Amino acid sequence: MRAKSASKHPTMAEQADIHELYELSVQNVENEVEFLQTTFQSLTGRTAYLFREDFCGTASASCQWVCQGAEYQAIGVDIDPSVLEWGRENRVGRLDPEDRTRVSLIESDVMTVETPKVDLLAAFNFSYFIFDTRDTLRAYFKRAYDAIKDDGVFFCDMFGGPEAQEETKERTKHKKHGFSYIWHQAKFHPVTNFIRCHIHFKFKDGSKIKKAFTYEWRLWSAPELRELLLEAGFRKATVYWEGEDEDGDGNGEFTPNEKGEADLAWIAYIVAEK
Repeated sequence: MRAKSASKHPTMAEQADIHELYELSVQNVENEVEFLQTTFQSLTGRTAYLFREDFCGTASASCQWVCQGAEYQAIGVDIDPSVLEWGRENRVGRLDPEDRTRVSLIESDVMTVETPKVDLLAAFNFSYFIFDTRDTLRAYFKRAYDAIKDDGVFFCDMFGGPEAQEETKERTKHKKHGFSYIWHQAKFHPVTNFIRCHIHFKFKDGSKIKKAFTYEWRLWSAPELRELLLEAGFRKATVYWEGEDEDGDGNGEFTPNEKGEADLAWIAYIVAEK
């Protein structure tokens, strides 16, 4: 009898975990938490202990937050039960037992969830761009305003520049991990600022994960966001712009800036004070 042929070796794409790939590609929670804490301290003169992460996904930022010490607590809110379960198993579950108890993950809509008032609330990775009218986004910002303490601070991020309005693909190689991250701006409608984006991954063995993630957003501008935050009740909304290194590339350090730079593509933070 002929021996059975060896089973096909699985491709890198088949073995990959899209949440791990996403975090390797777009997140640096250590830097994020440091920025959140140092900025909060500079604005309020005190330390933030209770943190809420809206659209938390895998809750990596919440897990990083509680690693600051025994006094720190985090609440993660997301509407997707599958990604929360992944985060419980692969992020919260890997914390030390004493840290684990200080992370609370809530499956809920950020527009209806009720949590204790927090020192600091963040909505990162542009997730709030799902609110595509002024009324719905203002309503979310009002929810954020109500969710923080009297001297609380709300952080969100944004992106822009002429290249943000192009239908294009941008590839970033992660040689250490054997894959490329592809940011695909598939559709942009200038009349409404509707944008559809995909994230694809390609591996060194040639295999691919197409449309690992898809987003349909309104591409909000900095003036619109600042105005809506003030309309929602915040007394101040400041843009924190990234500095440059000697080669003209971003240096990862964000400081207040009232003008910004006419870059082709940029990412910035807005910091709103109650």
